[in-house]
Amino acid sequence: MTESSIPYISPARVRVRGVLPGDPPFRIVEIDGEVVGTARFMTDVLLLASAAGIVIHDLDDPDEVRWVGGGKFHWHAT
Repeated sequence: MTESSIPYISPARVRVRGVLPGDPPFRIVEIDGEVVGTARFMTDVLLLASAAGIVIHDLDDPDEVRWVGGGKFHWHAT
């Protein structure tokens, strides 16, 4: 396999981990591989990114945000 046949996958700077139990449930947010805080709502992800100097234009763009364990509307522990 050559380099040109390997698909390009751009890692998102912002990664939102799966939902953890709590009252209310929350998700851990990483930026550039480091934990920067927790999010209880989708807007918390935007605020944490903004505090780190990152502007998210599209929460559905996998080049901007990687949602692990459920998408942007998944905020309840299973």
